[in-house]
Amino acid sequence: MDAVIGIGLDVVDVERMRTVLSRRAAIKERLFTRSEQHYAESSIDSVQRFAARFAAKEAVMKALGVGLGSVKFRDIEVVKLDSGKPTLELHGQAAVLADLAGIRKWHLSMSHTALVAEAIVVAE
Repeated sequence: MDAVIGIGLDVVDVERMRTVLSRRAAIKERLFTRSEQHYAESSIDSVQRFAARFAAKEAVMKALGVGLGSVKFRDIEVVKLDSGKPTLELHGQAAVLADLAGIRKWHLSMSHTALVAEAIVVAE
């Protein structure tokens, strides 16, 4: 393992995410890429997958050492590899900040239940 540059952890209340998504139809477009939306919506309960991805995006911001509004949520994308392992792709300002920080590799772990979704990110 290379030098750890940042660690981020976030937990999201699934029911709160459900409420936000139901009240603000356009929020999915602002927070999630088309690929993330497609993946989440292929599930019986897409909200758990959306909540886990939102937690991952906030965990990335924490690992970068920046607050909300510093990067667009869509600039942080959770991608599922063929193996099933989740990974991250950064775009736009998020990619710029990662490059400036010297981050070359990301580690991501996510989990969710009917109640909570969580993600932890390690930046090397």
